[in-house]
Amino acid sequence: MSADRELTVLSREWCHLCHDLLDALKPLQDELGFKVTVVDVDAHEALEARWSEWVPVVLDGDTEICHHFLDESAVRAHLRRIG
Repeated sequence: MSADRELTVLSREWCHLCHDLLDALKPLQDELGFKVTVVDVDAHEALEARWSEWVPVVLDGDTEICHHFLDESAVRAHLRRIG
């Protein structure tokens, strides 16, 4: 996998599901070597309007991989698909 691959997690500071998803994503990140950027949807009006009820969300660009809970198989399948 390319070292420059980056996934985005839309999150909220006060959201326990967000913290749980990030904790669950960390071992997969360590194994597969991708970067994670965490974006607080409450700091971005357009993101909050679009994703509010779906947070946390794992994205690759505009592609939603999973939301609410980490779907490890979906992340793995996505990363295999994109190389």
